[in-house]
Amino acid sequence: MSVLVVGLSHRSAPVALLERAAVSGDDLLKLLHSVRDCGHVSETAIVSTCNRVEVYAVVDRFHGGVTAVSELLALHSGVPLEELSRHLYVHYEERAVQHVFAVASGLDSMVVGEGQILGQIRQAFKLAQDEHTIGRDLHDLLQRALRVGKRAHHETGIDQAGASLVSVGLQVAGKHLGPLPGRRALVVGAGSMSSLAAATLSRAGAGEIVIANRTYDTAVRLAASLEVPARAIRMDELADALAAADLIVSCTGATGRVITADMLTAIDRKRFFLDLALPHDVDPGVREVPGVELAGLDELRVAQEAAKAIGPEAVEQVKRIVCDEVSAYLSAARAAAVAPTVVALRSKAAEVVDAELARLAGRLPDIDERAYKEIAQTVRRVADKLLHAPTVRVKELAAAPGGDAYADALRELFGLDPSRPEAVARADNIEGSQT
Repeated sequence: MSVLVVGLSHRSAPVALLERAAVSGDDLLKLLHSVRDCGHVSETAIVSTCNRVEVYAVVDRFHGGVTAVSELLALHSGVPLEELSRHLYVHYEERAVQHVFAVASGLDSMVVGEGQILGQIRQAFKLAQDEHTIGRDLHDLLQRALRVGKRAHHETGIDQAGASLVSVGLQVAGKHLGPLPGRRALVVGAGSMSSLAAATLSRAGAGEIVIANRTYDTAVRLAASLEVPARAIRMDELADALAAADLIVSCTGATGRVITADMLTAIDRKRFFLDLALPHDVDPGVREVPGVELAGLDELRVAQEAAKAIGPEAVEQVKRIVCDEVSAYLSAARAAAVAPTVVALRSKAAEVVDAELARLAGRLPDIDERAYKEIAQTVRRVADKLLHAPTVRVKELAAAPGGDAYADALRELFGLDPSRPEAVARADNIEGSQT
């Protein structure tokens, strides 16, 4: 079984297509189970964010897995397969592991180094666990990816210098409005991205922050957490709040427009809308209102100044971390894969020893019990010593690329069946005790 990634992101598709392909709520659950239940897939998890939809799967066949996942993505998104396939990317085995680690580290984000992706991977991991669509292989991969992401952020400066989608968006807002301190801000939504926007605006010294959210209590809690004057409102108060705000940040996850042009009245000052949602929250028609400027994910595509602010050294350091972690992960996976073969070899040797000892006992029924035990112990020690060096060596060789050939040779030479339940169970126990 091998790991497969099929997806599309801001790097491969226009935002308009990402909007159509986005899956959430019940649609995400249906896609998750549909992928898991298709013929070539044994495990799956799905990362679905405002700028990427990626299916992680463990498959028994590459082409069958790619076809099945692509067709299901098209079916559940409503985007025709012919149109969708032009923007899909596929990663398999080693490249799949490298891609997942790079995503977790922020290297593949719209703004290099933003830290929100770690929470999004963690959310996808938990959902797959809750829905029982994930098994050992993806569990280990995603758990390792989260550790790699944390390490990248801890050991480098990749998440510094405002390197987040929100920070870049607020930089763009500042170019239109001027300095942000003292400005009146409205944040629509109270999820992770909206919370980050509110916290960033608070640190930037906004004069007042208003939080609008469908769940009023959530908005109240977010407003209470801020260090500048802040208050919560209900969504039916949104029109008045739009008129009073200088800067509006919206990221709700709603399926339709939350803010439309007819909700705005012309006023004699500048207003800036930052739409971080996918599908978009803000009707592009708001640009027709005098003094209003709008930036969405399309406009932020070109805002890679944050990566420059981080510095190429940090990015290169993260790339080295990812490379090292991929090598270590693959080596461990290859070594683990040979474990059932090693167990099968030792089990076969033990069976041979037991059979010969039984034969000895049959031929010498009057043998002294103490002598028999000594002989049995000696024969077992001989077998263990003969097997020790080759089994240790095959584990070492298996950790290198192409190392599975050594396990194949062992199976062929000794007629081993590593799929026997006792071999798999013992291999799992051995590996588990070493982690």
